[in-house]
Amino acid sequence: MLEAMNSSHNTSIASRGLGRRFGELDAVAGIDLDISSGEIYGLLGPNGAGKSTTVRMLCTLLGPTTGSATVAGLDIVDDSDDVRLRIGAALQEAALDPKQTGRQLLWLQGRLYGLTAAEVETRVTDLIAMIDIGEAIDRPIETYSGGMRRRLDLAAALVHNPEVLFLDEPTTGLDPVSRTRVWDEVRRLNEEIGMTILLTTQYLEEADSLAHRVGIIDGGRLVAEGTPAELKRQVADDLIVARIEGDTRHAATVLAGVAGVRVVDTTDDEVTVSSQDGAATVGPVAVALAEAQIVLSDLTLRTPTLDDVYLEMTGNRLQADEPAGEVV
Repeated sequence: MLEAMNSSHNTSIASRGLGRRFGELDAVAGIDLDISSGEIYGLLGPNGAGKSTTVRMLCTLLGPTTGSATVAGLDIVDDSDDVRLRIGAALQEAALDPKQTGRQLLWLQGRLYGLTAAEVETRVTDLIAMIDIGEAIDRPIETYSGGMRRRLDLAAALVHNPEVLFLDEPTTGLDPVSRTRVWDEVRRLNEEIGMTILLTTQYLEEADSLAHRVGIIDGGRLVAEGTPAELKRQVADDLIVARIEGDTRHAATVLAGVAGVRVVDTTDDEVTVSSQDGAATVGPVAVALAEAQIVLSDLTLRTPTLDDVYLEMTGNRLQADEPAGEVV
């Protein structure tokens, strides 16, 4: 069934009822995925939600207890060796030998994947330019900062030009500069090469910025899925808040007739407009108030966030710890 789905829908990662139990605990409780080739898909959820366990199963590092999955058209159990040749993985626990230099690590990784010496030389040169750690590439990895180690781990996952890239919490613990560099590289790999990327994250901004689609995972279950915009629209409208001088009831009457306005509420000095597309409606709202000669003190637009979605779907807010300010 999964193989047929892969061929007909150009699916890169697919799973049906994928689950993993540890004793009495269902760490992953039956997840269905259908991730297209060339898509960036984000699994969003807090620590312990089941994100890393899902990725480890898809990377063939952990066998599923229930269900099945394919990656790059290959079964993760029956074709695990072939799956590993087609994927790259930068996981939370980077397996980096602290005594090796960065260059030695990349060379070893390339040779282990069967690249010739000439191919490895070309790839390592390209990857060194990508991770931008300068002369540190020839220093022992034990001298690297956290940000440098994460970028080197990403480079190691890319040595063999994988079809599918798995990134498990790729920016956890990084300073803002290092996080931005990782984000830029993820976008470049997807846009220029068309690489399929599955990333897990507990950062709302990361999922919103990078992922074409997001799956919200809670308690080992996928509780919502869609583009960031679609998910936000499911839980709430955009809100336009106009602070005015004068009669708010008159302002509400004026705004009720503006195209795109769904609901108008008032308080002592504010009028709140609900709209499915606040960005398109905020301009007409301002024009309507001006034409009615209503003095406007302030006009703000608030759009729903992925945190609003997470709260709606799970009853909890997703609050990731902010990364520490490491040296890049």
